[in-house]
Amino acid sequence: MSPAQDGGTLLRWIWAGYLRRHLPLIGLALALMTIEGAMLGLLSYLIKPMFDDIFVAGNRGAIPLVASAVFGVFLIRAGAGFSQRVLMARVGQRVMAAIQHDLVRHMLTLDSLWFQKTPPGHLIERVRGDTLVIANIWNTVLAAAGRDAVALLSLFAVALSIDWLWTLIAVAGVPLLVVPIMALQRWVRRTTRNARGAAAHISTRLDEIFHGMTTIKLNRMERREADRFGQSVDRFVHAQIRSEAGQAGIPALMDIVAGLGFLGVLSYGGLQIIDGDKTVGEFMSFFTAMALVFEPLRRIGRVSGAWQAALASLERLYAVFLERPTILSPARPARLPAPGGACDIGFRDVHLAYDDTPVLNGLSFTAKAGAVTALVGPSGAGKSTVFNLLTRLIEPQRGQITLGGVAVETLELYDLRDQFSVVTQEAPLFDETIRDNICLGRDVPQDRLDEVLRAAHVIDFLPALPDGLNSPAGPRGSNLSGGQRQRVAIARALLRDAPILLMDEATSALDAQSEKAVQEALERLSQGRTTLVIAHRLATVRNADKIVVMDKGRLVEEGPHQALLDRGGLYAGLYKLQFASES
Repeated sequence: MSPAQDGGTLLRWIWAGYLRRHLPLIGLALALMTIEGAMLGLLSYLIKPMFDDIFVAGNRGAIPLVASAVFGVFLIRAGAGFSQRVLMARVGQRVMAAIQHDLVRHMLTLDSLWFQKTPPGHLIERVRGDTLVIANIWNTVLAAAGRDAVALLSLFAVALSIDWLWTLIAVAGVPLLVVPIMALQRWVRRTTRNARGAAAHISTRLDEIFHGMTTIKLNRMERREADRFGQSVDRFVHAQIRSEAGQAGIPALMDIVAGLGFLGVLSYGGLQIIDGDKTVGEFMSFFTAMALVFEPLRRIGRVSGAWQAALASLERLYAVFLERPTILSPARPARLPAPGGACDIGFRDVHLAYDDTPVLNGLSFTAKAGAVTALVGPSGAGKSTVFNLLTRLIEPQRGQITLGGVAVETLELYDLRDQFSVVTQEAPLFDETIRDNICLGRDVPQDRLDEVLRAAHVIDFLPALPDGLNSPAGPRGSNLSGGQRQRVAIARALLRDAPILLMDEATSALDAQSEKAVQEALERLSQGRTTLVIAHRLATVRNADKIVVMDKGRLVEEGPHQALLDRGGLYAGLYKLQFASES
């Protein structure tokens, strides 16, 4: 049964997974809610001694006692209301934080193809928007704001029509609220600003995670990114709870001032009734009107739409948790014959299609250990798909892919991806420092880092940056030029020091000067490694040990550069076409 049809499943899931762990806080909040609600009953009970002891019997000595009791009711109600709101805000925020953390941790385990089919904005909305709705279940919501506004106006009109002086006495304490409320407003504004800033940081973190998913998976950063996200969420929760406490303080202050107002009206108006200047009915009418003035401001959300919205968000969240990765490590993984060493790469009759669109149609080739193998061919030939299959970001429908004669699907997933260093045309960078982008969370000795920076020619442009290696790369590396981003990516690959190097159009978008520096770094990087190169600019792969020519997902030619030119096939035609266009 789908979650949309089974609300009970959703309730059991949210209770068992998240709410039950907060049962003590929820129980305490419920107890405080009970006290807060009971105070209204106690207040109505105190009406009896008002009439019997004061208004009818004329007992002046009972006035301070009854008036103090009324004030005490409001004071207790204020304390209980404030406390339960803070507690429920804490529960709501903690539940939201736990769901967000678990959701991101779960998403990081899903297949890359799932992320390709799901827009990042939708994912962020799942993590932020839907979980926020869940948190708001525990908070007060406005019910029929227009109706409550009219109710407030009509209640004040009744009070004024009975006695303007009583009304003035009732609200005399309002000026006392100005300074505290202004202070609370500044507090709420400041804490909310901090919370929004923390929320923006979370959104940025999420954006980086989802756009850098391939880099995260290939560099085994899932745990690191999940932990860093959890730290960002914790900062947001702390700021949000402080903001909620400030907001809860305002109605609590109103309750206290209301109690003071009733204390004044009862002390003054009681004497008027005893003296016969006012009737009991007038007083009761005024008392009821003023009591109800504050109630619309305290309404807890009772609109069915709020619960329906919560159910809709629960369904969307639950649907994500139901997703499962299909690309997994085997129960008994095999081992590479020479772990950490260069090895042959083999494709044997590999077929792959996206939905009904074929991408590879029986591709077969071998890339020799320690050699440079170039993949060339028209756009759409399936070259980039080869890299995704090698690293098991996607799976073929048929055929076999091997490393050193061992099928990749029999290897532990992390061990498999440890075999690859990847440099692509996009050179994806995170919005962190250049050092962070190169080290990716690893503790790297400074001498090793300096060696990598020199080899990748990163050292050439560091002096021009404001903070050198600690300068921020900017969103997607926007603070760096294309050539600088490529060199940072090469430094990352050098530091990774994996036995297999995958390069996808690593120099295609660079100017001549940047291309020369990057090409030197790439040549240094490829030494002693099994290297696969995707290139549209055929002049950059003339020195490859073997060139594999692909078309429509098949191998159509293979061999060294000159032999392919002499053959006069597809490669020769592509080469002549490029040479003619470049000349």
